[in-house]
Amino acid sequence: MVVLNKIYTKTGDDGTTALGSGERRRKYNLRVAAYGTVDETNAAIGIARLYTGDDGLPELDAMLGRIQNDMFDLGADLATPETGEDPGYEPLRIIAAQVERIENEIDALNDDLEPLRSFVLPGGTKLAAHLHLARTVCRRAERLIVELSHQQDEQVGKPALKYINRLSDFLFVASRYANARAGGDVLWVPGKNR
Repeated sequence: MVVLNKIYTKTGDDGTTALGSGERRRKYNLRVAAYGTVDETNAAIGIARLYTGDDGLPELDAMLGRIQNDMFDLGADLATPETGEDPGYEPLRIIAAQVERIENEIDALNDDLEPLRSFVLPGGTKLAAHLHLARTVCRRAERLIVELSHQQDEQVGKPALKYINRLSDFLFVASRYANARAGGDVLWVPGKNR
């Protein structure tokens, strides 16, 4: 259970922050940057959700709400490194069922979409544009998580890596889904302005 009675603790004034294990790391540490960018992705998704009602997409809003909760799970997973030692509690980890759910939701959204014949420009409806922004932030989070997973003495669970990869795919398909209800994607035309 999380209890936050006092928001500022002053413990980070020295440029460090505590991981879930209690270990302190520099705020620019790769692990901290990875879960911080997961949090940034979550905030971008929150902004996108402001527009699901405008576009009449309650089913997409529900999916994004579940994803936002998963993003906190992912942040908790990353904030508690796997060390092989018993931490005295069961750390929260992303599990295969969360990856499978997001794959099923990608398939459900993609079912009615026309096949792509060109790359898509980030834009269209307000919702789609914000989903594209969330996708790009998600890709940055993924790059950091993958880099972290390749560091000596650092581990990242495979379900966490799969989840962040699927999430960017979900956000891409969700942006197309939003645009499909408003006339379609904004397509790249190679060399159009030469």
